[in-house]
Amino acid sequence: MNSNTFRMPTRRCAAVTAAAALAASPVAMAGPAQATGGGAEGRAGAVILRAGLEVSLLDKTVRVPLAASLNAVRAPATAERTTLSVQLDGVDGGRPFSMLRADVASTRATADKKRAEGYANLAHARVRLPGLPLLSLIEVEKATSKAVCETGSRPVAESNLLGTVKVLGKRVALTTGGPTRLQVPGVGEVTLDLSHTHTTSRTAAATALKLKVAVNPLSLNVAEVNGAVTLVEATCESPRAVAPRTPQEPAKAQPSESESESAPGLAAQSAGERPTENLAETGGDSGTKYLAIGAALLLALGGGAIALARGRAKARGRV
Repeated sequence: MNSNTFRMPTRRCAAVTAAAALAASPVAMAGPAQATGGGAEGRAGAVILRAGLEVSLLDKTVRVPLAASLNAVRAPATAERTTLSVQLDGVDGGRPFSMLRADVASTRATADKKRAEGYANLAHARVRLPGLPLLSLIEVEKATSKAVCETGSRPVAESNLLGTVKVLGKRVALTTGGPTRLQVPGVGEVTLDLSHTHTTSRTAAATALKLKVAVNPLSLNVAEVNGAVTLVEATCESPRAVAPRTPQEPAKAQPSESESESAPGLAAQSAGERPTENLAETGGDSGTKYLAIGAALLLALGGGAIALARGRAKARGRV
């Protein structure tokens, strides 16, 4: 009987100690870490000349692709080069020819988390094709293109072609109403698209000139030249905003059926009722109430064990 009397405080002490250890452990019921939102940088690009051509030689058995570009940049970058020389096997004895010459040919592309911009500028330029050593495909006095994409604003694309334009040695009047087609007998045909711009909710593109080329030089062993040439192009894409992540609430612990029967007050609290007594302010977060639930549960289990032990002791005393 005495031994049972001394064991009861020991069990109660163990229950209280376990509850205190649970309440003191912040890792046991810690919520998820929070992540702060950020933004992704935009994109921009610019190019002075881009050519995609197919050159057929006189014997019709060889087709030489011509892919060239001048001052093509991607943000962040700048470039300034005023000549572009190309060398093709089988054309003019394999000697290089100057495809573009200009007084000014510069590109610039910048981008950060708020703004992206592409810019291209060309002045006093001549573009030549293989097989046409003395005749320029096109002569441009001045052309600029600019594309700006800024967070919170609609993208803007603009292109300007100033001064005179000559195609295959002939002066042409370009309009924005549609493509301009020029035919030169014995040489070929060139179709020009002036100041082409395009915008979406996040992107912009501006091109000063697009040329579709189909010429028959019949010189320097070149039979035909077909393809496209793009002059003074700028593009951009708006920076992409990343929304901050919201912290998730930890799942509420649901007491089992046996726990609800042994501690009815605890079951009511887990269902959303406020406890009758306020806990002291300790600087804890939203997980503090779950620590209190665990501690109360352990105390209730310890109390039940004590009551059971006392009942057995009284029964033995009567016997």
